[in-house]
Amino acid sequence: MSPIKIFTALDYDNAQSALDFAAKVTPDQTGLKIGKELFTAAGPALVETLAARGFKIFLDLKFHDIPVTVAKALTAAASLGVYMFNVHCLGGPVMLQTAAEAVARLSQRPILIGVTVLTSMDAAQLQAVGVSAKLEDEVLRLARLAKESGLDGVVCSAREAQMLTDAIPAPFIKVTPGIRPQGAALNDQKRVMTPQEALKAGADYLVIGRPITQAPDPQAALQAINAQIGI
Repeated sequence: MSPIKIFTALDYDNAQSALDFAAKVTPDQTGLKIGKELFTAAGPALVETLAARGFKIFLDLKFHDIPVTVAKALTAAASLGVYMFNVHCLGGPVMLQTAAEAVARLSQRPILIGVTVLTSMDAAQLQAVGVSAKLEDEVLRLARLAKESGLDGVVCSAREAQMLTDAIPAPFIKVTPGIRPQGAALNDQKRVMTPQEALKAGADYLVIGRPITQAPDPQAALQAINAQIGI
């Protein structure tokens, strides 16, 4: 597994801002997460450019569609040189299994993870969309489905990482957004932890956005966080 533990979330609406940020940091300190907004604005070319600069890319598009469409989308994404990408576990077992099979056939296989419950959601929001189970039970159910379907791991809240570590045998990767260094603003995240707390709970990779991208010196912010977690 890569010694890199942090993926910085590039929450920009244009390629130039992402490129400007990437020029301020180094691939030995962070990977880069590209989500829907930036990918829609900048397209595949930006992914290829940043991967060519040596950055590990987490393409966070949360594919959720009929099985064949998801499999073809993952195959296309892998050709861009991504390190990791994801699908929604709520796509169901056939979609997940088809996705895992498609990725397994690739000559350079990215890490495939599943999204359980978005970290912006809480119990009330789950109930509003018809999920009556406790939030933690829903996360565990979907994570077990991901494991059984052949995925490498899941995106989950750091607050569920310990539960998943205890319940699901290794190897099973846990990628945790909602990470906020001590004293940072929570913004729109509801279930958060510090980097040290998340890794202690069993997280493998940490997704951190504004505390790094909005720092006066992003490289210094990364170095400080990596020093705190022993990287």
